[in-house]
Amino acid sequence: MMESNYLNTKPSTIQVWDLGVRIFHWALLAAVIVAAMTGFFGSPDSLQIHLIAGVSISLLVLFRLIWGFSGSTYARFRTFLFSPDKVRGRIQEMLTGRHTRYLGHNPLGGWMIFALLACLTLIVCTGSVVLGGVFKQGPLAFVTSFATGRFVQEIHQIFAFGLVGLVGLHLAGVAYETVFGKEKLVSAMISGNKPDSSDVPAPPFARARPFVALIAFVVFGMAGTVGVASFAARPGLGVPTAAVDPLYAKECGACHFAYHPSMGTAALWDGILSHLDQHFGEDASLPEATRTKLVAYLKENSSEHWDTRVSHVLATANPKEPLRFTATRFWTRMHREIPDKAFASKAVGFKGACNACHSDAKTGLFAPQNIEIPEGARL
Repeated sequence: MMESNYLNTKPSTIQVWDLGVRIFHWALLAAVIVAAMTGFFGSPDSLQIHLIAGVSISLLVLFRLIWGFSGSTYARFRTFLFSPDKVRGRIQEMLTGRHTRYLGHNPLGGWMIFALLACLTLIVCTGSVVLGGVFKQGPLAFVTSFATGRFVQEIHQIFAFGLVGLVGLHLAGVAYETVFGKEKLVSAMISGNKPDSSDVPAPPFARARPFVALIAFVVFGMAGTVGVASFAARPGLGVPTAAVDPLYAKECGACHFAYHPSMGTAALWDGILSHLDQHFGEDASLPEATRTKLVAYLKENSSEHWDTRVSHVLATANPKEPLRFTATRFWTRMHREIPDKAFASKAVGFKGACNACHSDAKTGLFAPQNIEIPEGARL
């Protein structure tokens, strides 16, 4: 009898967070962690993982926007779209030690959700611009210059740090509600349930419409995929598509990797081909007619005629060794963690053997995803 009475007095629960909200929450957390780790601490070749995390975030945000209109009661935006007065009232409550309970998001929590979604959207958008301008990849590569990409890269980083700040505030809010509001928010986001309370006003009931959400997600997702694929297939802005001149590939490729013309300025190529009898310690003299053709080709396709990352970052030569790509500040910084023994290994040969680690070196794009140090050079 006592056991029966005890069971009857157990507090009832109500499902607040439906499965869609819970999956979104934890999946987004995982994607943001991966994006942050690869963005803030990752090496250049981790760009592919960063992009996968970014695409995942964009799909999750798309789902949440759809679910905000088709999910169950507390998943819908209308249930936590509070006025500024409500938000100010919530802040005053916190300052005075009072606490009004909400089954769903409270006014501050609601605004935080909108802020997070907005910040994530801006991060994805600016990241797409950076990808197109700096790396000449993605749907915006055909309309985005390198200068624009570099400028937006700074904004992308600002939004990334802003997201870190928002996440910190979000966690602080969860901690506050857990300690002072006695709300078990973490467990609620796992089970979806919260203790029911008759004195807490409930918003109008709304049934989840998963099939409507699925159809909308598929339609928008497919439309976006087709659009992205179509635009991404276009040549990048400032990336000529002409093949490397066969004469240049034959004459220079006979002794070493034939560097892409965009890697050097017109002055650099002129300097290199003007002293072929003293070509980095060797005599690489060519018939004058051949040399003249090569000079003309390299000048016509030098870095001044390209808008890629390499064409810009290698344009500033090292005054002490102006004819060496490997002496530039950028090259040195990007390869600082690779020991000299790796370059001297049989798998690489020397510092200028770009094609040993960059599978797309012949295109002049040097995409971070295409970096792979040969097995024999890993020490």
